[in-house]
Amino acid sequence: MYVFVTQKLREKRITVNVELRKAHKDENLLKRRNISLSSYPDEETLSPEYITDDKVTAYSIEDIVKDVNTDSRESQTRGCQGARKLLSQELNPPLKEIIDAGLLSRFVSFLSMDDEPTLQFEAAWALTNIASGTSWHTQQVVEHGAVPAFITLLASPLLHISEQAVWALGNIAGDGPHYRNVLIDCNAIPALLSRISPDTPVGYLRNLTWTLSNLCRNKNPSPPLSAVQQMLPSLIQLLHLGDKDILSDACWAMSYLSDGDNDRIDVVVKTGIVPRLVELMGHSELGVMTPALRSIGNIVSGSDLQTQAVIDAGVLNMLPELMRHPKQSVQKEATWAISNIAAGPSLQIQQLITCGLLSPLVEQLRNGDFKTQREAVWAVTNFTSGGTVEQVVQLVQSGALEAIINLLQVKDSKVILVILDAINNIFTAAEKLCETEKLCLLFEELGGLDRVEILQNHENEMVYQAAHNFIEKYFSDDDVETHAVEATKDSFVFKSPNVQKAFEF
Repeated sequence: MYVFVTQKLREKRITVNVELRKAHKDENLLKRRNISLSSYPDEETLSPEYITDDKVTAYSIEDIVKDVNTDSRESQTRGCQGARKLLSQELNPPLKEIIDAGLLSRFVSFLSMDDEPTLQFEAAWALTNIASGTSWHTQQVVEHGAVPAFITLLASPLLHISEQAVWALGNIAGDGPHYRNVLIDCNAIPALLSRISPDTPVGYLRNLTWTLSNLCRNKNPSPPLSAVQQMLPSLIQLLHLGDKDILSDACWAMSYLSDGDNDRIDVVVKTGIVPRLVELMGHSELGVMTPALRSIGNIVSGSDLQTQAVIDAGVLNMLPELMRHPKQSVQKEATWAISNIAAGPSLQIQQLITCGLLSPLVEQLRNGDFKTQREAVWAVTNFTSGGTVEQVVQLVQSGALEAIINLLQVKDSKVILVILDAINNIFTAAEKLCETEKLCLLFEELGGLDRVEILQNHENEMVYQAAHNFIEKYFSDDDVETHAVEATKDSFVFKSPNVQKAFEF
């Protein structure tokens, strides 16, 4: 029975994870366009001509084609620079027009001209920006042979040229799993990792970490485990640096790698990185905290053993504060993590109780935004599915029953069904204590009976049936007289803080 319930809850976790991943699609950009030298991470490595050349009047595409197709290196450089400027426009850069002009083959050929670094750099920058467009634009760059050329360019002794190659490969990897795997098959990962050293400038490492995160991104298929194993040691190094941008992208990389089946989660857990991820959940920068929290949420959606590793790393001391964080998305993800932990065995549920998680959970049920409330409802249902009778009693006494009864008015049929599951689980616990009649009284006092009776008219067939079955099972033979008799009793295991009767444990 436990295995079946766990599998059911696991299916739910995957669904929620997909939704959370979509919600953060824009928080960590898949592609980045280099629009000006002033935004270039390693501007100090560039010569003065690069820093002032943006004042030059941009060429027309006709002029660019003419210059690029000459045999003069000076004209080719001027043409590439003109193309780069057009492609660096903030609004509506002419990506397709440059492609249609037949310039990509020439740009790619310029990448191998080590004796012409200015031409090499301008061509690399132009191609980087084309690859930042749609999948079709990226496809054109790849099909013109840019991938092996950029991988070779990574070894350039000129940092700004090597870094432009890193950036271009990041854009290609960010397009999706197909081109990500193309890069992996071309051995891009070892070439990228070779650029990490104690002397690598921070700006360069930022772009490199972002590119590695894109190589970890996407599912269906996920990146090959061999590639993951290659990247993990370097990602762990990056997770111990102090720069917030590096930490953010390294945490996102870990969130992608932990977003999968238990075998993939295990690869991450066995690196020993879990305590550092838990530590980063308390980072002052939201851009670091959010992906660290996401990574931990993914890991606790795995096996009980993997979840315990996170608990042992101290996550339960961090979650109460995150559930009260001013940003609603953080509250939601923290509550989602708790719902995953609550799906575990009673030992882990007890650790939730011991670390004071019931109070913030009930707060979210009462006052959270709807998305967070939905996660809190799942936490309660998971809790009542795997918890002991005594733990379920503690949950009811914390005010959770009253809170979920109030949520029976929501319009979301799935949430209502999950709440009804939780209520049934609570009544099952009461049956084991021979306290069903007393719980019926409490349930009616809290307005639960009225709400469930209304649900018997619900438009959703499953909600109607669940409500009807519940009434039939627990209230069909009850009447006012029965409850009046019960009300004279003064020892109630189940109680709610807002019911003015002598409900005592």
